[in-house]
Amino acid sequence: MALLEVKNLGISFGGLRAVDDFNITIEKGCLYGLIGPNGAGKTTVFNMLTGVYLPTDGSILLDGTNLVGKNPAQICQSGVARTFQNIRLFGKMTVLDNVKVALHNEYNYSLASGLLHLGKYKKTEAAMDQRALEILDVFGMKEYAGLLASNLPYGEQRKLEIARALATNPKLLLLDEPAAGMNPNETAELMDTIRFIRNKFEITILLIEHDMKLVTGICEKLTVLNFGTELTTGTPEVVLNDPEVITAYLGE
Repeated sequence: MALLEVKNLGISFGGLRAVDDFNITIEKGCLYGLIGPNGAGKTTVFNMLTGVYLPTDGSILLDGTNLVGKNPAQICQSGVARTFQNIRLFGKMTVLDNVKVALHNEYNYSLASGLLHLGKYKKTEAAMDQRALEILDVFGMKEYAGLLASNLPYGEQRKLEIARALATNPKLLLLDEPAAGMNPNETAELMDTIRFIRNKFEITILLIEHDMKLVTGICEKLTVLNFGTELTTGTPEVVLNDPEVITAYLGE
């Protein structure tokens, strides 16, 4: 059953057609890749899926509900979370608090409780601490809970950003170049982590990535974008042997 159905999606900036007639259907539980050369429109698609950009035309259906017109907070509450190509952590906050920030969709207390540290505040904060630590433990990062996010090694910062996105309890997790800047060992560990969280949390994952080893290692299906339009869709083996993809993306 499809979780995400994107139909005839497009966006124009002035006279520039950045994405045109984009279509994608992703089944529940699928690990799906969106690839293409730099400037192909991949991040623009992510920005439309998350409400950062309002599409010029088309629809975005999540479990049958159209997300077009909703703001980023509403889309997050509907079950879509994302990471960014450039890490966007709260560097002056602890690793634990970075994850807790994302838990406020599920946990809340009144302003008075927060200001006066009343019973509701203490109970909620304790529950959030426990939940955040559980999520960090999935990523093998529990020991870093009290560390400032800015003091983490680069690869661990990447993992923390995914952990924070996961804390919103998404149905669909969008990963924007999660392996960017990682060394081969970190990338191999990331591949295992992505597979694990897909299975453990039973979520659907759509990722943008240039690392073909990661893409072919974990993705079950790919769509290739080129100049804002879909070039082809299929399994990694079929897509990466397509002559048009080789010419447009792999540069051969």
